[in-house]
Order: sequence, then C-alpha cells, then structure tokens
Amino acid sequence: MASREGSLSVVIPAFNEAGNIGDLVIETIDAVPASLLREIVVVDDCSDDGTEDVLKRLSVTIPALRYVRHGARAGQSAALRTGVRTATAPLIATMDGDGQNDPRDILKLLAALEAPSGETVVLAGGVRTQRRAEASKRIASKAANWIRDAVLADHCPDTGCGIKVIRRDVFMDLPYFSGMHRYLPALVRAYGCAAVYVPVNDRPRRTGVSKYSNLGRALIGIYDLVGVRWLIRRTVLPNRSTALALREQEGAHRSLAQQKEPACLQS
Repeated sequence: MASREGSLSVVIPAFNEAGNIGDLVIETIDAVPASLLREIVVVDDCSDDGTEDVLKRLSVTIPALRYVRHGARAGQSAALRTGVRTATAPLIATMDGDGQNDPRDILKLLAALEAPSGETVVLAGGVRTQRRAEASKRIASKAANWIRDAVLADHCPDTGCGIKVIRRDVFMDLPYFSGMHRYLPALVRAYGCAAVYVPVNDRPRRTGVSKYSNLGRALIGIYDLVGVRWLIRRTVLPNRSTALALREQEGAHRSLAQQKEPACLQS
C-alpha cells in the first residue's frame, strides 16, 4: 500500500446517531494512521437526538474532526455529497454513521484501490460476507442486488455496504441525485472506470433504529433503478479512463520535477 501523507479523508453521514457516532469517530482515529488521515468529516443531516452535542464535544479534543450540519434534512446522498465537497484529501473513505461498518477495514480497501491493475480502478467497495442484520433484510438485500445487477450490469456484490474508498475527483464528476450513494459502482463504470470489492466486517447496530424499512427501500429502489438506467444509457464520455490516467501521469511528472528542482525553487 502506498501511504501518502494526509491523502485520506473519512466522510460519515449521520442522522440521529447520538449513541453510535462518538464511538465510531474514536475508532476511526485509532484505526487509521495519523500520517495518512487528513480529517474526519461528519455530516449531520439535521439530527434532533443529541448527535450535534456529541460531535461538538468531540471536536474540542479531536482536531481532525470536522463537523458539518445540514439546515434541513436532505437524505444520505446529500449528506455524503456535502461531506465529499467539504473534504480536502484526494481519497475519500465513506462509512455509515450507525457504527455497523468497521473502520479497521479502511486500510484493506485502500490497499485494494492502490494495487497494480490493468484497469483504472477508482473505487474499492466493501462486501458484507457475514451480515448481522435480521434475516428479512438479508433476503431483501440479496434480491435487490440481483435485480440491480441484472438491469445495470455493475457487477457489484453488495452495493448497500456503506464502507468504500473512492477518488474524490471522480466522485465530484459523477451526477448527483437523491439515492446516488446506492449506485456509485454503476456510475463509476458508466464513466469508463473500474471498481474492486473486498470482504469487510459487518457489526450489529449498538443503539437506535434503522432509518429504512424493507418496503421503503424496495419502492425507492425501483424508482431509482429506472432513472439510473436511463442516465447511464445517456452517458457518453470520450476516453474518460484515458483522461484519468493522463491526469495521474501529469501529477507524477510534477512531483518528480519538484524533487529535481533546487529547494529554493520549490513552492
């Protein structure tokens, strides 16, 4: 794994997670090396349960924590986008705010993203091989994944897993819509790039309740699936992956040139 100093921002959307978010932030600080972690951005989607108080107290003792609050509830995709826009590192790790994702998996995902490959890999996604959710949710998730892959052919085994690592520049190029966080692998493929997947830990929710029901997920999923399929079919971008590769090469050339310059000429 290529450890680049300060190259990673962790983004966590949260809504009414006062009993979970504090422990998750502390676990993240412990799990990610300080040399790698630039910041943890928690976006509070207008919680009303004390999440704000927990995060404000933590921000006093954890300098890497950046707290952002929405003025009105806008949903998980909006919170994720706000967090990525706020983040300043070139790589973004995302996690759900309920504590079910394990921050110790971030380094595994980062290593998979940076592993040599013949493709332009820009996203590493987690796969919950041993889910701790109740049976009804596991069955519903498997059915949703099968239907989504049949329609979109994104080849993602677990699009609902919240822990991912993605290049910030790529995320910011993707079209935004409510629900986009469920379709990042499909959107990445539509933009000529590739994703890899890694088995990750899935933990039971410690406190609180899930914000989604099986029926609610199904109804939203059908509506979004039609829209995403239309969007992908209308996405025509010439040489997207080539452009990303050239951008990487230009960055490497600039870095090498700076190393060769006398210290007095380096900015």
